[in-house]
Amino acid sequence: MTLPLPRPVHDANASGGGLGKLPEWDLSDLYSSPDCAEFKRDMAWLEKACADFAASYEGRLASLDAGAMLECVLAYERIDVAAGRIMSYAGLRYYQNTMDSDRAKFMADAQDRITTFTTPLVFFSLEFNRLEEDHLNRLLQANADLARYKPVFDRMRAMRPYQLSDELEKFLHDNSVVGASAWNKLFDETMAGLMFTVEGEDEELNLEATLNLLTDTDRNRRKAAAQALAGVFDRNIKLFARIHNTLAKEKEVEDRWRKMPSPQTGRHLSNHVEPEVVEALRNAVVAAYPKLSHRYYRLKAKWMGLEKLQIWDRNAPLPIETPKSVDWDSARDMVMNAYSAFDPKMADLARPFFEKGWIDAGVKPGKAPGAFAHPTVSTVHPYVMLNYLGKPRDVMTLAHELGHGVHQVLAAKQGELLSSTPLTLAETASVFGEMLTFRKLLDGAKTPAERKTLLAGKVEDMINTVVRQIAFYDFECKLHAARREGELTPDDINALWMSVQAQSLGDAFEFMDGYETFWAYIPHFVHSPFYVYAYAFGDGLVNALYAAYADGLPGFQEKYFEMLSAGGSKHHKDLLAPFGLDASDPKFWDKGLSMIAGFIDELEAMEA
Repeated sequence: MTLPLPRPVHDANASGGGLGKLPEWDLSDLYSSPDCAEFKRDMAWLEKACADFAASYEGRLASLDAGAMLECVLAYERIDVAAGRIMSYAGLRYYQNTMDSDRAKFMADAQDRITTFTTPLVFFSLEFNRLEEDHLNRLLQANADLARYKPVFDRMRAMRPYQLSDELEKFLHDNSVVGASAWNKLFDETMAGLMFTVEGEDEELNLEATLNLLTDTDRNRRKAAAQALAGVFDRNIKLFARIHNTLAKEKEVEDRWRKMPSPQTGRHLSNHVEPEVVEALRNAVVAAYPKLSHRYYRLKAKWMGLEKLQIWDRNAPLPIETPKSVDWDSARDMVMNAYSAFDPKMADLARPFFEKGWIDAGVKPGKAPGAFAHPTVSTVHPYVMLNYLGKPRDVMTLAHELGHGVHQVLAAKQGELLSSTPLTLAETASVFGEMLTFRKLLDGAKTPAERKTLLAGKVEDMINTVVRQIAFYDFECKLHAARREGELTPDDINALWMSVQAQSLGDAFEFMDGYETFWAYIPHFVHSPFYVYAYAFGDGLVNALYAAYADGLPGFQEKYFEMLSAGGSKHHKDLLAPFGLDASDPKFWDKGLSMIAGFIDELEAMEA
């Protein structure tokens, strides 16, 4: 099991005081301590359960009747829960302090043991995929409880054309701990250990604190932070280029052996989304660059009295914006009020996160950057990680991650195998939670300047989530294509990065020397190739959903909770049908992009 990636990096967050008491995780619902009896018991049970499963079922799947196949699937699900619980605990504990060598060792040892234990299970998906279609259909027709798992089987069998021999699949499984997983750890630990000397600051800053300065009101501080980032990235660029070269080559080798038609195929399969749907999304966003990011940033340059924006101006506050810090209690109340106004049930689902130690909010040395919500396993509950600094954007991040948490709580009722939501739909509740909070704040704006500030902040977040993430996706597509032709130098990767930055951000920008290395710190490229388009997918989907809500679609709340409760048990077509939406229709994406354009229209009208 891997931890989810943080939401898009918006170059914000670092430490600060006066925010009130920030909550910390209580991981005891998973395990009370690394050496507790329950952890040892579960590890021992898992080792035996995996061996017993293989002894009972390997070579026999084709001979099982419907009842026996159901027992097999349930046994596999119980193993999945146990392994997920162990790795959730080890991973969350590690992310609290990635510089703690004991925590890193504990997680690595747990991963090694679980990889060893679960190697005998590799046969299951391979053998299941060799079942004849007619035979499987007869089993599903014979047992309704087994038929409930059909979405899981469909996703598994989507890999049939790309399946290798049993021996090779076991080798890849065993080798994973010294392949991508090891390079991921190297990246995480390197990033967590980087320190930046920013001109004018009293002490060295970590990555989070330095990125946070890019949203400072003082332009000189923003510039100094950008230059410090560029300097440190440049000094480490050979290492980051080596990580990307290795991971892209490893992926190319495995894709070639599997006969995957493209580097993106594996991601599309895991997301249960058709390549043409992703292509329609990508093309719609790229075509909209001129009316979205290009137009907005020209407006922003005008507001700031600049001929050209520099990269350190991209997320700068507006000159009319009054700097303010939102303490933790106020942030909680803002989000909970917005959730409750939509439906009290939404607030009820979010409340335990604040009351039961399910959120870790403070910025601490060694803590992983960004924010995420981790579902752990369906028998426990999610945990939310933030790096909360009291900025208005941090309130939106809280709304976002709580949306994930609500989604994960509702989906858990499906059970372990059916609760996991494809990435393309996993962003639905999070972005919707943000939109509810934003609309609540916008409705409460007391002055035109406050409304303008809120609108501009939302447009910037949407550009970061849609335009920037599709630019990231194009960068990855270019990088993986280029790596197939040979080793890439740091300059090669830099050039690919700058090609998508200029295209997506537009003519309002000049790019400082050193910005070409800023690809180096984006974790998504390392941890989960081609993940990033899911953010744009989720934003576009939510904009269309919110339009249906605002238009007064009858029974919207009930339909919405049903959609979240479905988890991974339905395809996106089936989930969106009750709302009259279809993501496979190219015009669908234009609806979502039109909402962003409409906000920019309003901002332009304020200038008239």
